[in-house]
Amino acid sequence: MRLGSQGVSGTTVLTLAAGEGGAEAVAELSAVQRVKNRLLVRGVATEARSAGHPGAALAARAYDLLADLEGEAGEEVERVLRYPAVGAWAWRTYRSLRSGNGTHDDPAQLGALAAVAAVRARTACRVRLPVRDGAIMLPSLGRLVLPGGAGDAADVTVRPDGDGAELDACGLTVRVHPSGDRPGWQALHRLRVTMGFDLVVDDLDPYRWSAEDVVEPRLERERLRAWETHTREAWRVLAAHHGTVAEEVSSAVSVLTPVKAPERGQNSASSRETFGTIAMSDPWHGVGLAATFAHEIQHAKLTALTEVIPLTLPDDGRRYYAPWRDDPRPVYGLLQGSYAYLGVAEFWRRQHRFERDEEAFRARVELARWRRAAYAVTGTLLASGGLNERGEEFVARMRKTLEECAAEPVDAAAESQALREAEHHLDAWKRRNPRFRAD
Repeated sequence: MRLGSQGVSGTTVLTLAAGEGGAEAVAELSAVQRVKNRLLVRGVATEARSAGHPGAALAARAYDLLADLEGEAGEEVERVLRYPAVGAWAWRTYRSLRSGNGTHDDPAQLGALAAVAAVRARTACRVRLPVRDGAIMLPSLGRLVLPGGAGDAADVTVRPDGDGAELDACGLTVRVHPSGDRPGWQALHRLRVTMGFDLVVDDLDPYRWSAEDVVEPRLERERLRAWETHTREAWRVLAAHHGTVAEEVSSAVSVLTPVKAPERGQNSASSRETFGTIAMSDPWHGVGLAATFAHEIQHAKLTALTEVIPLTLPDDGRRYYAPWRDDPRPVYGLLQGSYAYLGVAEFWRRQHRFERDEEAFRARVELARWRRAAYAVTGTLLASGGLNERGEEFVARMRKTLEECAAEPVDAAAESQALREAEHHLDAWKRRNPRFRAD
């Protein structure tokens, strides 16, 4: 398989430091992630052989099959390799093989990538795949549910069938189609956000998120409809008033993963393992979800950038106050948070003009609170001694953007409310973390 190489240009770094980027910058970052996934997939096959893993031969055959398919259907191979859960599986499996500490992550799952590429390319093939909890996961497509007594592996035959494919396994024949479930087949949900932009709701893949204890089980139809409604509402907000964010989200984000909500409020997150995924609890409304997209795309951009260009020095153990977290944070975590809330502040700087009544006041409070918080943290970062030279340049440019954001007029009532909320958070943080200073 072709591996390729990719970097990030100096111009893109400067644009990202300003909190922006757009489709071109995200395309560079995404290309880096694709190269990483290819290297990891090859690493899985190589390390499985070196470690003498029982699944090494199956992994090697699957890798060869992927290479053959790439010659005929390179786009379909690329599509499965860039799927976020594939990146997570490849990283965890490679790490387990290198350390010799894990048996849970099976290199033979590489065969599932070949099967998915074959389904999408309308190409016949036969692969032996691992069975987990009586099912076979085909990343980006869905889950094949096998009859009882299937064992820990099964031979799967892929046969093209019109606009889909048939899978034969353990005496079961299932027609695979992304449009919906069938007996023996659970398809991953797809949300049509707008013309040319769909999002997968992954509530099936065991590698869909880094923390298994927070993921939600499969969404029922009513909840799925609510997700689709709010996602479309959010997209209308982004497309109308936040064009750069809309470009970045449509270029980088391909998957939403449902996770449990906290006791109060909502939850959202991004992960280094699953570039292209946003994990989140049930959205409440379109504007709130649009703000979540503006927040999480910042995390995704910075995570992808720092895999190529480190901005911080090795962690020295010091921890700092973050106005958006309950726990003390290391320098890298502080950088991630300030970059995300720069994006949040910029979102509300634009959005508050289009809100009305109580929603307009709340939008101004959000703007006032988070621009002040992110600006204060950039000062903490620059004084910490925990940034390298590139990091200092990056944060200084962030700070300039926040100074520009601070010029947006906000009424005294909203400023006062934002200050009260910030002080309340700081007081609670001090009680929760008495050993730390909130410098």
